[in-house]
Amino acid sequence: MHQTPSGGAGHGAAATDGELMSIGTVLNLLRDEFPDITISKIRFLESEGLVEPQRTPAGYRKFSASDVERLGHVLRMQRDHYLPLKVIREHLDAMERGEAVPLPRLSRQRDGEAAPEPAEGPVAARIGRAELLAAAGIEEHELVEWESYGLLAPLPDGAYDAEAATVASLVVELGRFGIEPRHLRVMKAAADREAGLVDQVVAPLRRHRNPQTRAHAEARTKELAGLTVRLHAALVQTALGVRLP
Repeated sequence: MHQTPSGGAGHGAAATDGELMSIGTVLNLLRDEFPDITISKIRFLESEGLVEPQRTPAGYRKFSASDVERLGHVLRMQRDHYLPLKVIREHLDAMERGEAVPLPRLSRQRDGEAAPEPAEGPVAARIGRAELLAAAGIEEHELVEWESYGLLAPLPDGAYDAEAATVASLVVELGRFGIEPRHLRVMKAAADREAGLVDQVVAPLRRHRNPQTRAHAEARTKELAGLTVRLHAALVQTALGVRLP
């Protein structure tokens, strides 16, 4: 069983005296901070070795408070630092061994290039092609296929936005249900349209001369992105006639 590094999610405190929780309870504990979390996501993180809940004789998952804290760590590092799951797992495992390791950074530069000057505002995390393949557990030909469908696209220097690791992991997960990458082109098209709508709203703020106003545009973009993701999920659930716990 994984032991969670100190400073984890405070929601785990809801379980005391060694109380074990169902996956539905864990979902409710995490949802305050991570409104887009789903049971499928928790199961996926388990399948990737990020958490190891106990099992009842009937096979039901039972999570401890430390499991919830560890899940909070994982989700926070994905959200705030755009780290792929492989990097997160290695980082947490090193901390559990008592190693004082800094949080990995995925911003990279080409060999021989000088380090970039500090930029105004946060620098987007980056991941190399080999790192992306390793994080998603896929082969080169699969990545090439996904790129042909527009699901992933490298930056001009050949690297990727670190969120590409999340996209790749989800494509893999959907593939386990028989949903092939070519089927996901319609979802990519919908995402592009949603992004275009958000961009129309924040574009005037981004062009403003005042740095504080441009910083506000970044915050507004994140807020609108979160709302569109939640709306999209709600619409899909409504169309399917299901409700996630």
